[in-house]
Amino acid sequence: MSAKIKDVARVAGVSVTSVSRVINGGEHISAKLEKKVRRAIEELNYSPSLIAKSLKRNKTNLIGVIIPDITSNFQASILSYIEDTAGKKGYNLLISNIVEDTDKVVKYLNIYQEMRVDGIILMHGKMNEDIRTFLERTTIPVVTQADLGIPLTSVHIDDYQGAYEATSYLVNNGHRRIAMITGDLRDISAGKHRLEGFLAACQHYQIEVDSSMIKYGDYKINTGYRLMNELLDEGSPVQAVFAASDEMAVGAINCLHDRGLSVPGDVSVIGFDGSQIADIIKPALTTIRQPIKQMGQVTVELLLDLIESVNDTIDAGKFKRVVLPHHLHVGSSCRKSDSDRERN
Repeated sequence: MSAKIKDVARVAGVSVTSVSRVINGGEHISAKLEKKVRRAIEELNYSPSLIAKSLKRNKTNLIGVIIPDITSNFQASILSYIEDTAGKKGYNLLISNIVEDTDKVVKYLNIYQEMRVDGIILMHGKMNEDIRTFLERTTIPVVTQADLGIPLTSVHIDDYQGAYEATSYLVNNGHRRIAMITGDLRDISAGKHRLEGFLAACQHYQIEVDSSMIKYGDYKINTGYRLMNELLDEGSPVQAVFAASDEMAVGAINCLHDRGLSVPGDVSVIGFDGSQIADIIKPALTTIRQPIKQMGQVTVELLLDLIESVNDTIDAGKFKRVVLPHHLHVGSSCRKSDSDRERN
């Protein structure tokens, strides 16, 4: 059986209170007392209970993270920077992968509450009434990577503007028949806002958008492949495709290649995220690049600020909305449209 604190006290010949003071760095501890306790701890191979220490300090040094899909190259990259930044500050992560299933979110939020985590990070932009109710009532500090429309600290880019710029880039390269493979509209940022940015750009440039040229997906490669197939099978005269994630863009490129079409010779493709996969695919993907490293680091830094000020009546309740910069990264998956071909 593992040694308990009372065993340490017995071997050291001191009280349990004295052992506790040594372990927790209490004041006014003599060198002689500390030496006796440390020797007993080593002899018994005693390890203080993490749970007991957490209850005593009312602090667990745990951060709960809810990630939409851990197999996503983009999400996994952000998570790695979250883990690195949190680890350097002495925090450990509890990670829940919801696999894009919104119904799982409240389940994990309640589990984190029961485990008394010090803070929660939501790496998704999906919302329903149960999630909203939890977030509005919880006293646990929360940072989300989307603007959910409720008073929470958030870190994100301007998805609407990014989509507007991606669409404008295609238009300015001479494309008029532009399809969009978008995301789940329950996802406020990557789904709803990116579609709105696409439609706004089309309206600005007076480009008619047929509903059949918009396909709804889940950000994955296989989905991009399937939806690109649908566009081609339906006979849609597609000159360019804007995908709401790099992975769906890669799926679209693979489909076009399998159908004997050239990218960008026959169809230009642009993605969104700037994940590593954008540089691996051939041709290199033109994409709206997000500051992945900065997003992970800033998310943790803001959460730790909330954790440290949770009992501060001056700062508590003051939430921040941090919008990080994005940029258009030009690869080789888009080209200027041939004017003769346009007329045909």
